Amino acid sequence: MRETPQDLKELQALLDASLSRSTSHLRSIINTERTLTAEQLTQVLTGMCTLALSTVTAKGEPRISGVDGHFLHGKWHFGTARDAAKARHLAARPAVSAAHMRGEDLGVFTHGTVEILNPRHGEPAADWPELLAYFKDFYGDDLFDWDNDVVYYRLHPHWMTVYAPDLDKLTGAARS
Repeated sequence: MRETPQDLKELQALLDASLSRSTSHLRSIINTERTLTAEQLTQVLTGMCTLALSTVTAKGEPRISGVDGHFLHGKWHFGTARDAAKARHLAARPAVSAAHMRGEDLGVFTHGTVEILNPRHGEPAADWPELLAYFKDFYGDDLFDWDNDVVYYRLHPHWMTVYAPDLDKLTGAARS
């Protein structure tokens, strides 16, 4: 877990606010008995988690694709090739939706905007060196040219909710 106490506090506030302003239909499915706390969520979302990422074309048409998501400091981080269609979409229209699902056991749904962490021109995010070290450790230092081949993003959520009906099943904990 890489989250600070402040990261957890902010994530919990986001989860609580998102659920409270959701529709009654959504709250009939996701409620306090079938969700996770911020701390529980960060313990479940470790390593690489496949995300279904939705962007929008210039014509306003939705596009969905898969990305390697990493949940770090209470936010999703992901990358793609600099010449990928989604990179063009995100440069022009940074609003996204992302979903991570594990069958019927876990659903993490997020809406927000992305920040480019390592722009080709301009200053990288202040924490880019720390994040780059994490990604190089995860994928390998020489997988590709980290400066020119890939662009990484942080998704700043304005809404996030979690469906998890059985925490023990997710964590592999034995039932008492």
